[in-house]
Amino acid sequence: MAFHSILFERPEDGPPCGDVEEPEYFGDLNLDQFVSEVTRGLDEYNLTPFFRTELTRERAIAYRHEVMRDLDDPDLRLAVQTFALVMQKMRACLADVQKLYYKRQKQWWFLEAASRYCQGMLAFSSQLMGLCPKSRGLSAFSLWLKEYVDSEAFLNLSRDVDETRAALAGVRYSIHLHGSAVTVLNYDDEEDYSAYVLRIFERFKQGEARDHSVAQKDWPEMNHVEAQILDCVAELNPQPFLLLEAFCSNHADFLDPTIGTFDREIEFYTAYRSYIQLCRDAGLKFSYPVVSGESKAVRCNGTFDLVLARKLCADNVAVVCNDLYLEGAERIFVVSGPNNGGKTTFARTFGQLHFLAKLGLPVPGRDSQLFLYDRLFAHFEREENTLDLRGKLQDDLMRMHGILKASTQSSIILMNEIFSSTTLADALFLCRQIIGEIMERNALCVCVTFIEELARLGPQTVSMVSEINPDRPSVRTFRVRRRPADGRAYALSVAEHYGLTYERIRERLAS
Repeated sequence: MAFHSILFERPEDGPPCGDVEEPEYFGDLNLDQFVSEVTRGLDEYNLTPFFRTELTRERAIAYRHEVMRDLDDPDLRLAVQTFALVMQKMRACLADVQKLYYKRQKQWWFLEAASRYCQGMLAFSSQLMGLCPKSRGLSAFSLWLKEYVDSEAFLNLSRDVDETRAALAGVRYSIHLHGSAVTVLNYDDEEDYSAYVLRIFERFKQGEARDHSVAQKDWPEMNHVEAQILDCVAELNPQPFLLLEAFCSNHADFLDPTIGTFDREIEFYTAYRSYIQLCRDAGLKFSYPVVSGESKAVRCNGTFDLVLARKLCADNVAVVCNDLYLEGAERIFVVSGPNNGGKTTFARTFGQLHFLAKLGLPVPGRDSQLFLYDRLFAHFEREENTLDLRGKLQDDLMRMHGILKASTQSSIILMNEIFSSTTLADALFLCRQIIGEIMERNALCVCVTFIEELARLGPQTVSMVSEINPDRPSVRTFRVRRRPADGRAYALSVAEHYGLTYERIRERLAS
């Protein structure tokens, strides 16, 4: 049977050709850090293009969900890990073939690579058939692999491996050393001198002696003496070495392309599982979201910024989770509150949730329902670039103009404290115009702002407020609640900026 990919349900879904350019919003959402960490140590698989390629169909996302659920089974996960280890060792043998110098040693390591490959495929096929995976991807691959190991091509490869190894294992020879002269002879039932020497010294043995032997380094490369000995052995026993040479010629491309593709693509799933395991060990929850391209109702309980949470878990710091939902006509979160209270993290979380959902991966949180967007845009505050001769306000306006021009009703727009370089009145006017445009398009949006009036522009807007400890206003809880703004966020920000908070005034009076 035909098998396309364990990552892409249909050819139109992927895989991507060559490198995939990093999306513009990656830096704003810290997704560049995510991709860097999730692929660390896996350079041989080149997983970065997969983690930058978003799926566009609901069934394509469900296809990956099924595979991820299968990998929740520890026995199946162990079988996949064993398969990956076999493939790594096979590639290591092939890499030695390229690095080594002497012909017959290169041929031997090529035979060893093919031997490990055959044994690994037979074992993996048997394990998959016994485990009966439920996902469309793994069940289809299991059937394909069974057909492959039963095929004439694979059976010929396995037979040739066994015959060549058996022929080489049957070679016996003797070495006669006399000064610097080395003579290689066919083995003629000569006595084993090592056994003879041991018998002589056995009579003097008094208990177990300490081991004084010096460990010798096992260099992968033969030296010239060993190579010449092997050449002499080949002259005395030509048939096994002719068989080895024929094997290398006849099976130069023994690795099936589908096996090679599967080996690379399955690491996408295991890499993400490894990445989130630290958070799972800390008790954080992940869920398989219901993803819809029709409904813009959004919900996720107990969610969090994945990149930040992983850093906090590594430092044994508790992670604060938040709930979010949009229902009915609601489309825009207007997030207000004091500085350093979790507003920007909330916007990043919203973007990360939807991006991970489009990768077909479990997302941070419980009971998640997310929108299958067409494009994601992020406008986060950046340092002024003196080279483009534009002021910060002009730069903000030009960036937002580009976003609005490229976005559609199916887009997601994230705005983080834009127009902070102008007056409150001007910022309010500009934000009203931009959000009005977004409302007209009916697009999803998160707007982080101090301008709380934006949360009252209509039924499409929802007010979210980052809370503080009521007993200690300077202490942030990092919880972002769905409730009307209290009107003090901007005032508190101004007070902090000019050093007029209660704590700062007390500090100055005390000094």
